[in-house]
Amino acid sequence: MPLASLEEIKGKLGSAIGVSSWIEVAQRDIDTFAAVTGDHQFIHVDPKAASKTPFGGTIAHGFLTLSLLSQMAAGVMLLPETTRMVVNYGFDKVRFLAPVRSGKRVRGHFTLAGIEEKRPGQWQLIHSVTVEIEGEDKPALQADWIGLIFT
Repeated sequence: MPLASLEEIKGKLGSAIGVSSWIEVAQRDIDTFAAVTGDHQFIHVDPKAASKTPFGGTIAHGFLTLSLLSQMAAGVMLLPETTRMVVNYGFDKVRFLAPVRSGKRVRGHFTLAGIEEKRPGQWQLIHSVTVEIEGEDKPALQADWIGLIFT
């Protein structure tokens, strides 16, 4: 993750901070996610059956798309230069807006929506994230992601 001073990060409040690289969501990734989570619903893992649905083929689990936020954030989210540790705190909002079809590419658009020092050396950052699906008008998801940074 890119490093910046706390003052530089505070100066980005309310601003777009970056767009991640594209990530392909391959069927093998969907199958692996199904194996790990135990969610083997046919719309994810059975191309033949899924082809008969309005999706026209298999789609990624919404939680798989959500889990890709960590990878997307790695090259985009700004961290204070003095960061010792970063942890997920949760989400204020997550909405799955459109399915990600197998083989499609996604990327995240990040905006710094909040920054607050909760305790000395402990910062809460909220990022508004929209995950775009390549070639589609509707995003896959929108979320308000909360992280805690220890400096």
